Amino acid sequence: MQARKSALMIRVVVKENESIDKALKRFKKKLEKTRVLKDYRSRKFFTKPSVERRKEILKAAFKESKQNA
Repeated sequence: MQARKSALMIRVVVKENESIDKALKRFKKKLEKTRVLKDYRSRKFFTKPSVERRKEILKAAFKESKQNA
């Protein structure tokens, strides 16, 4: 059985005279940096290890072709 990662608590303290939009933007940036949504979306559906490997190989080939071009 694999150990699960502990849940991260992302905090954004709204400063005095700061708009909610700016605070929300900071929250979204922090969320993006911690990769919480990416992990959530990747775990939403099960993908077979062979399919994951195939995706990684195709991704690497694409990056290499872009780099060489």
